[in-house]
Amino acid sequence: FTSVKLSSLRRHLKTHSDEKRHVCHLCPKAFRTATLLHNHVNTHTGNKPHKCSECDTAFVTRGELSRHRRYKHTLEKPFKCTVCEYSSVEASKMRRHVRSHTGERPYPCHLCSYASKDAYKLKRHILTHTGEKRYECYVCQARFTQSGTMKIHMLQKHGENVPKHQCPHCSTLLSRKSDLGVHLRNLHSYMEEAVKCRDCEAAFHERYAFLQHRRTHRSEKRLRCAQCSCTRSQ
Repeated sequence: FTSVKLSSLRRHLKTHSDEKRHVCHLCPKAFRTATLLHNHVNTHTGNKPHKCSECDTAFVTRGELSRHRRYKHTLEKPFKCTVCEYSSVEASKMRRHVRSHTGERPYPCHLCSYASKDAYKLKRHILTHTGEKRYECYVCQARFTQSGTMKIHMLQKHGENVPKHQCPHCSTLLSRKSDLGVHLRNLHSYMEEAVKCRDCEAAFHERYAFLQHRRTHRSEKRLRCAQCSCTRSQ
């Protein structure tokens, strides 16, 4: 980080400090800067000073308003990857994406060798150690450590009560439309650079087709016993 203003540098240095001198008078939380405290107090009071000029919504922080405008109105994606064609509405999502290129995993688990590309996935992973079950089924009140496990439970146990979104390209069934969107982007979107199979000359522009193809090789790589008909995968 560089800046021509000393005040901007001082403000940036606070992001590296653990000191939280600004204490909320309504709860025990404390913050590094007065601005962060002010935004937090607004969540208590319900004050939303940043109003959208194009609709009736309002937000606690200027950053929330900017994200809202990009998602709902301008559809602008100002953060662009220098390695591929990915672009993002938010800087945090871009930082997370860049790690898929660099392989960086800056969030290590202190209980095992796991490390994550983002803080959210690390928090979700730590639940597997603590056993904490934060996600509750609203139909039968069963509890789960991960939201994905709860979604599977909802589909399998309470399918008639959950809206189903069928993938138009495969047999995958998802409970939320947003999950279907993620599934389509990750598995069925066209990739300009083809993924090549390491066991043959096949190449694919869709990840789902590539994964289906890889299964054919896994079924081929079986070890057969010389004395009977038993086989085992390698």
